[in-house]
Amino acid sequence: MAKNFVRFQYKNQVDWGLIVNEEVLPLHIGDITTKNLLVGLQKKRIKTPTNIQSQKRISKNKITILSPITAPCQIICQGANYTKHSLEAGLNPKSKTYNLFFTKSDVSITTAIGDVIRPKYVELLDYEIELGIVFGKEINSTLHLDSYKPEEYIAALFIANDISARDIQLPQLQWYKGKSYRTFFPAGPILSVLEPNDFEKIPLLELNLTVNGQLRQSAKATQMVYPPKETIAELSEFAKIQVGDILLTGTPSGCALKAPGKLKQIFASFLPEHKKWKVFIEGQKKRNEYLQPGDEIKANIRTSDGKLDLGEQILQVKQGS
Repeated sequence: MAKNFVRFQYKNQVDWGLIVNEEVLPLHIGDITTKNLLVGLQKKRIKTPTNIQSQKRISKNKITILSPITAPCQIICQGANYTKHSLEAGLNPKSKTYNLFFTKSDVSITTAIGDVIRPKYVELLDYEIELGIVFGKEINSTLHLDSYKPEEYIAALFIANDISARDIQLPQLQWYKGKSYRTFFPAGPILSVLEPNDFEKIPLLELNLTVNGQLRQSAKATQMVYPPKETIAELSEFAKIQVGDILLTGTPSGCALKAPGKLKQIFASFLPEHKKWKVFIEGQKKRNEYLQPGDEIKANIRTSDGKLDLGEQILQVKQGS
């Protein structure tokens, strides 16, 4: 069964701990990187106590949860990896016959229990719940889809929120910039380190996100167009992966972003580029789904039986100065 870890602060000290019910069992390893935690566990330099009941634990309400994903790391993302999200983003799933990759800066990493800061020049702030994968083994050569085993490379799972400034990302064609401002990558709260029998549960994971208590996104991991095994094999053709690097597997439908209708798109195609995007932004500003200061975002990913549970994110949107 997967072991759930958190990175936390307690009495001005940062440590990693194993979650035991509603308590945390400190590992007393200090503020090491995600990579070093995974390597230490693999090589058994970091050991989780066998007699958990006899160990001193800390209540979760006495600690400050930090991101279980640490910089530096490479953050590789999949775009439009759920069919319905492709449609709402204005893409034709029948024409999109490729796996869309982009990257995100590790400057954007932040805690899962905390604040998302909307930059003062951003008006179209959007949310994207995603299943995050942490690599536990280097990839230096091409993996063959039919023969490689993904469990050799996937070390852990976590909840990710790919916060996006749509009025930067789309009009400026700046995916990296529009998705990389500070606090635009809430990660965690849990780093769920998998055991061999856990991999068959990944397709059973259910993703849910609410804004102010209203369900906005809900899907199952089986709905991915390109599942992790296929994606990692393709990624190996053009990327070098280090232990601790991240793959975000795409978001389901329900984002604030919604592409204009076909007639509006045809009309906009006759406009100069700057006017086209001005019309787009004005149209999107009429949508109430975009995040506003004071909004609360909650997200969870788990199987229906609770045997694989990545915890819950609780985020408050605040206005940047």
